[in-house]
Amino acid sequence: MPEQDEQAAPARGAGLLRAGAIVGGLTFVSRILGLARDVVIATLFGARPEADAFFVAFRIPNLFRRLFAEGAFSAGFVPVLAEYRSARQHDEVRRFVGRVAGALGITLLLLTLIGMLAAPLVIRVFAPGFDGEDGRHALASDMLRITFPYLFLISLTALCAGVLNSFGRFAVPAITPVWLNLSLIAAALGLAGQLDEPIMALAWGVLVAGLLQFVFQLPALRRIDMLVAPRIAPRDSGVRKVVTLMLPAMFGASVSQLNLLIDTVLASFLVAGSIAWLYYADRLMELPLGIFAIALGTVLLPRLSREHAEGAPEAFSATIDQGLRLGLLVTVPAAAALVTLANPLIATLFHYGAMQAHDVGQAAHALMAYSLGLIGFTGVKILAPGFFARQDTRTPVRIALWAMGVNVVLNLALILPLAHVGLALATSIAALVNAGLLLRGLLAAGIWRPQAGWRMFLAQLAGATSGMVVVLLLASPAADVWLGASLSDRVLWTSLLVLAGVVTYFGILALCGWGPRRLLRAYL
Repeated sequence: MPEQDEQAAPARGAGLLRAGAIVGGLTFVSRILGLARDVVIATLFGARPEADAFFVAFRIPNLFRRLFAEGAFSAGFVPVLAEYRSARQHDEVRRFVGRVAGALGITLLLLTLIGMLAAPLVIRVFAPGFDGEDGRHALASDMLRITFPYLFLISLTALCAGVLNSFGRFAVPAITPVWLNLSLIAAALGLAGQLDEPIMALAWGVLVAGLLQFVFQLPALRRIDMLVAPRIAPRDSGVRKVVTLMLPAMFGASVSQLNLLIDTVLASFLVAGSIAWLYYADRLMELPLGIFAIALGTVLLPRLSREHAEGAPEAFSATIDQGLRLGLLVTVPAAAALVTLANPLIATLFHYGAMQAHDVGQAAHALMAYSLGLIGFTGVKILAPGFFARQDTRTPVRIALWAMGVNVVLNLALILPLAHVGLALATSIAALVNAGLLLRGLLAAGIWRPQAGWRMFLAQLAGATSGMVVVLLLASPAADVWLGASLSDRVLWTSLLVLAGVVTYFGILALCGWGPRRLLRAYL
């Protein structure tokens, strides 16, 4: 590679990580509050049948949110918006955004009304195992009628976020999810005790959160002169182009959520508590995924879309390369640490009140299985934008369908011997397959051309991660010690273990030549 290219790549990576650091840092605040939210829910409701009912009623609109909003909508909308911004006047961009808002709003309003009216049928489809005598079906149906409008509100929020991210305003969209966590915490602590069915408070908290998140974004849109009234214009060429890109992207960008939903369907046939165990494990696995991988994917899509619109294939390839290295640098040790410390982490965060020791063990096993796929989940978030930015949504959907098929086959093969852990393991393997096929597609098409130094980078990454795991295994007390320890002891031990892991990992990287100065120069 010419010398000027070697110098340009770190500059591109630096801008990428600076933007990712903004999103990741603010997302970290949201995720910490999310953990606090889940601690409150676990303390009050544990893994009881009513907790299963709420998690299903919340997961269904969240799935559709990923399909219609954060996943498919962003994949179709952001590249076309970048194209409009590159070639058209500001007033034309405003009209385009207003027309997309009108099309998205009317579609989701109709879907929301159908979902509310058909709530019992929807629950029967997505959680068929709830038709027993424990009341989970009726309770989940009642809560779904309250939570389903969240889909409409959060999808409009995603539209606002897509516009803001495309204009380089990452902070407001990144901090917006805080309102969901605050709303659920307030509902659990302030409203639950006032209701005949306490867990219904969480459903109302979800609805209020959707409204708060949408309203919170509006002032930021006004500041960039993009707060426009929705208009219905289905024949608009830009709207039709977004819809054309969205349809296949519903699968390509959201396959992990579909796989999680398949887990929910099958877990509804298992013993009560299985869905809750999977939920708590997934939430903890989502911490590193949300703080860095999703943040990086959020920054990558508008940046890659702009580079494609400007006809800069070398910059496009270099951005993907930097994204992959940054993703691996964080998620490989994170996955190893979650597997190693699954029991201590679950015990520290959730072993209170209604959350029993048996629940801790079952959730920890699920966490281990989910963590094995963290690299795959991260890879999809980084690699899929490489196709979406080029307005190619068909290739990712073909790959996603293959991955979904792998997930279904493995679910059926593993559910009997491993129960809910088998479902989590199948999802992880499917994510790795998805990421692997996306990577192969980018390489085969010449879209991503790996830069020099990958073999040495991977060897150093493996060595630092292995050293960290050894230290964590040697320093961590036994599982029964964690369960019997006080809250203060658990928090102290967990903090020290995390600190030891971080110091060991980056210390070994420094010995390999990746000291703080080089890391800062290359990636910050």
